[in-house]
Amino acid sequence: MSIPSEAGPLGARTAAAGTVVGRGFLAQRLAAVAERHPDTVILAAGVSLASTTAPEAFAREAALLDDTIEGCRRSGRRLLFFSTASTGMYGGVAGVGREDTPVTPVTPYAAHKLALEERLRASGADHLVLRLSHVVGPGQPAHQLLPTLVRQMREGVVQVHLRASRDLIGVDDMVTAVDRLLGLDGLNGAVVNVASGAAVSVAAVVDHLERLLGLVCRREFHDTGSGCTVSVDRLRALVPETAALGFGPLYYRRVLDAYAASVTATTATGPGHPAPAPASTARTTQPAQTTQPAQTAHATQAAREAQAAEPAPAAAAPSRSER
Repeated sequence: MSIPSEAGPLGARTAAAGTVVGRGFLAQRLAAVAERHPDTVILAAGVSLASTTAPEAFAREAALLDDTIEGCRRSGRRLLFFSTASTGMYGGVAGVGREDTPVTPVTPYAAHKLALEERLRASGADHLVLRLSHVVGPGQPAHQLLPTLVRQMREGVVQVHLRASRDLIGVDDMVTAVDRLLGLDGLNGAVVNVASGAAVSVAAVVDHLERLLGLVCRREFHDTGSGCTVSVDRLRALVPETAALGFGPLYYRRVLDAYAASVTATTATGPGHPAPAPASTARTTQPAQTTQPAQTAHATQAAREAQAAEPAPAAAAPSRSER
């Protein structure tokens, strides 16, 4: 996951003028939440591609953060900043990725996000940092994991990275968690993971989507990828309501059920979901190691972050809101 984002150019005066900074996937979903928390400026804009390495893209987001910090200081409001709970942040951690565990980011994107967390902390502004896992929902950017997998499946061939795993969280559940967290006192300067706490393999994601969408596709397996397990202990303690959201090993199925329903409800040419091409009639397992069930190869989706989930063309997009 990678954080969603799609903001237009914003200056120092406009950055804190609205409650939500950004116009993309997350910004739109958080608009109602923002109205309930007028004391908080939600920064839902920035670099959207987890595979991004472009210094200029990182510099733009850093400048936007600085502008928003200054605006919040002037207005006396709190700043909500979205960081990442991706493999890039926690992939180098031995064990579960916790908010209070020292981390060594393993991707430029995650290093950039951690640097922005530290920049915000050093500013002295009232703030809250939420590290999001892979947020899934209708309308998310086409270059992200789920839209990419669906597009590949409709074209008849899907790339499966056998060692990749990702923590998926439904956008509505993410919004619920954010809303509850913003309503709590005493969280100034806190960092909280907003995730399901369970990683799922890309093979399992593809299998479930294939059944839901009624597609038959060929799999091309790659013995690559990475993953991590994100701790949600702090989130559960702060927001007991998350117990009712069904987080756990099979939670991803509910997320995919809702996503697949939105895909089928969208006509064939919806953004990020091109019309189906004639599907292959065979589900092949390529290399020898792929003869084992895909679900048992602990490896989710999103090694796609490096290939499938983030197509090369999208890397050129300056700053699109993923949030």
